[in-house]
Amino acid sequence: MTPEHTRLVAALRELRIRAGLSLAALAERTAYSKSSWERYLNGKSLPPSQAVRELCRLAAEPDGRLLALWEITESHWSGRSVSAAPAPPVDAPSPPHPDQAPPSAGTGRQLGGNRLLVMLASAYTVLVGGAAALLFLLLPESAARDDEPPAASIPFSIAPQCHGAACEGRDPMRLICGIDPDTLASYRTATGAHVELRHSRKCGASWARFWGAEIGDRLDVTAGGPTHGVHIRNKDDAAAFAYTEMTEVVPGSTVRACFRPASADGERECFEARVGGDGTPTRE
Repeated sequence: MTPEHTRLVAALRELRIRAGLSLAALAERTAYSKSSWERYLNGKSLPPSQAVRELCRLAAEPDGRLLALWEITESHWSGRSVSAAPAPPVDAPSPPHPDQAPPSAGTGRQLGGNRLLVMLASAYTVLVGGAAALLFLLLPESAARDDEPPAASIPFSIAPQCHGAACEGRDPMRLICGIDPDTLASYRTATGAHVELRHSRKCGASWARFWGAEIGDRLDVTAGGPTHGVHIRNKDDAAAFAYTEMTEVVPGSTVRACFRPASADGERECFEARVGGDGTPTRE
């Protein structure tokens, strides 16, 4: 999978878990079957854009950012992002020089034989490709069986791509740390934005995210080391989750997030949580 497809799968799995929906529940509440959702959530196939919209709706998640990510993924999946190489120009044969002897009959037979071999190879390729496509269509779809395991037990083949210090300052979604994270604490700002401190035990890292924010709002996170921040740049950012980069944490670390509203007279609001403990909101 491309990095964009990997990130899309991670985001969809997080939405499903947050919404508390099994594959059967997804099939009942959307236009897609259990087997289809299993393929979408394990990266075996690319979901239609409508499936992304429906999962966002069920999870009360704005769909702007995920649909943009879907479009990038689909362009790679379909091959539209790879421009076809131009065919080499075919030079017309030049007339023979007056002093040049015409090709012998043997040469003509050799050229004709080569053309025949090319034609036979092309026909063979078409036949083999057609047979393979037919077999693919006739093969039973194993994922469509009714005895699929529940969603919680479906194996996910993509492991986190960093741990601890290696995650510092990096994207939690792209590095697959956003799969089944813990929410250390939640907070609602005076402007109505929602802020969460997130933690991945597998990655040994934490980050913050917020939504319902306004253009110009900013969110910072730190765990005693570097501070990482994200700000809302445009309406697309404001319509979806915005994530900070990750910061390394260990059990007992205190993670602190600070929200800074775009308005000049707005107050900075901070809250913190201990890894393994409860969050304590404060306002500065």
